[in-house]
Amino acid sequence: MRIAFFLTGRFPALTETFILSQITGLLDRGHEIEILAAGSDDRIVHPAVERYRLRERTRYWAPVPANRAHRALRVATLLARHAGRLGTLARAMDGRRYGRMASSLTLACWTADLLPRRDYDVLYCHFGWNGLYAHMLRDLGVLSGRLVTAFHGADLSWHLRRTSEDVYRPLFASGELFLPISERWRDRLVALGCPADRVRVHHMGIDCARLRPEPRTLGPREALRLVSVSRLVEKKGIEYALRAVARLVANGLDVRYDVVGDGPLSEPLVRLAGELGLGPRVRFLGARGPEEVPAVLRSAHIAVAPSVIASDGDEEGIPVGLMEAMATGMPVVSTRHSGIPELVEDGVSGQLVPERDVDALAAALESLAARPERWPAMGQAGRRRVEREFDLGLQNERLARLLAAAAGGSAAPAAGIAASDRGAARA
Repeated sequence: MRIAFFLTGRFPALTETFILSQITGLLDRGHEIEILAAGSDDRIVHPAVERYRLRERTRYWAPVPANRAHRALRVATLLARHAGRLGTLARAMDGRRYGRMASSLTLACWTADLLPRRDYDVLYCHFGWNGLYAHMLRDLGVLSGRLVTAFHGADLSWHLRRTSEDVYRPLFASGELFLPISERWRDRLVALGCPADRVRVHHMGIDCARLRPEPRTLGPREALRLVSVSRLVEKKGIEYALRAVARLVANGLDVRYDVVGDGPLSEPLVRLAGELGLGPRVRFLGARGPEEVPAVLRSAHIAVAPSVIASDGDEEGIPVGLMEAMATGMPVVSTRHSGIPELVEDGVSGQLVPERDVDALAAALESLAARPERWPAMGQAGRRRVEREFDLGLQNERLARLLAAAAGGSAAPAAGIAASDRGAARA
């Protein structure tokens, strides 16, 4: 298959290694991949980018000017350059059909970047907004291929609050296949009007083989070591983890807490740790490359993922950092948030508490700290869950089948999936 990964954000992006893993997995299975992206994030580059020579497979958009007058000047230049395509460019500026993307002239800039038409078997889009943009470009005749959209969480929470619950209706009408990453988001899609027979739950995956499981134990007079791997944004809830750690310290526990990741809340969280008197007990390790994260995880006893609905409505999908922690064989403490209960079995592989409840979070951590003999069994249960339902190899094999069914051209492309695979789709 010839597959386009349609990304209006940056590629590669350090926080979206799940996209990179799907690209390399499909390449390993012999498919032809082209990546359409707005730019790159070169802070820390995953080794696979060089190994698979992915920059050579990437077509970067020309930056769209932030100033509307500059955009208008650029569109005028593009009209002169593409004199034979004036009709297509004019339609790309039709605000009645394409809304703000057209009236802002952004769609016209993208259209000109992609001319002449680019043909694929599948247009695969991560996040609903990218699916909607690809729908517009396909409608304009600039792109061709069966349209498949993966939904993650922000696109069905925060984005709907800032736009409307009808924003995806054109995409629902034209898209061939929709891949929410959890049952939670499957139900949300159907409630919004997405045809249920074109929806299949498809989990993001992690490379279990890269993460060796090890039973966790707590030696005499050894400090309890906690870890979180996440972007430092509100929905990750790291503030509540810090406050829970402060409660544990006040109760006399010797605790160390490593936070891996960066983001806009980095400085406020460092300040909060200082205000709580945590001092050297908390280390903010910043962004780490994929080859460094396993060692940090192996050094910890318990993973903490206190995710919350952010004040702007943003929600998680199923955090990859939590999957990776469970794959190393450690118990986890997280919240009953979004798709997390589809990964973490409360009382089996970890403990789940209500969002923003510092008392409950501290109590769960204290309970696990008091019974380290439970850790190996919980870690084994978590590893088994990840291997069974979130292993990257299995998920990429299934993704290839889903995309092949979509490319087959049937009215309901997912109908070509074997009955045995439908069960996995809801796992």
